[in-house]
Amino acid sequence: MSYSSQLLEQAVDAFSGLPGIGKKSALRLALHLLKQDKDQVLSSVLKPIEKMIREIKFCSSCHNLSDGDQCVICQQRGHKADKICVVESFRDVMAIEETDQYNGVYHVLGGVISPLDGISPEDLNIDTLVERAGLEHFTEVIMAISPTIEGETTIYYLSKRLKNCNVTISQLARGISFGGELEYADELTLGRSIITRTPYSISEI
Repeated sequence: MSYSSQLLEQAVDAFSGLPGIGKKSALRLALHLLKQDKDQVLSSVLKPIEKMIREIKFCSSCHNLSDGDQCVICQQRGHKADKICVVESFRDVMAIEETDQYNGVYHVLGGVISPLDGISPEDLNIDTLVERAGLEHFTEVIMAISPTIEGETTIYYLSKRLKNCNVTISQLARGISFGGELEYADELTLGRSIITRTPYSISEI
């Protein structure tokens, strides 16, 4: 694609570097912004993005995205929740919240164990999970991790680490197909998988 403006080309390159945005979509976004009032674009689009990048934090309890020391979910439910749902990413928290079928708190691992990708248990938020399960008032730990080989390996490892914490370990029912990504499951399937979760035993592996 030929551009008459190097500045426009640079903007298109920046947009197309985002997930799911190709060159044509990036060009449409850039041209749309050019049609808007400059001050309005700066205040309503660029300023919020800059503020998010500079100021967003990670919850000190669950590692979810947060505006302060603790995320809204931990603030609202932390003192009374008896369940903790273990997920890979922030996107999974959002997906489960959309189902309206879960009222406990979360723990974001930051990924799954994957030796081929160079991700070991030490790279994930596992120690803090074990600490929370051992010190807080949880009775159940729900493994809401994508049913992939790496996910199953992670669940197995976590279950071994948690076996002395006096908590029930469960996993999502198999409404989620093996090899699928949790964040892409539809709300109904994901919601039913949470409701019909099953006990997890290390002997299953």
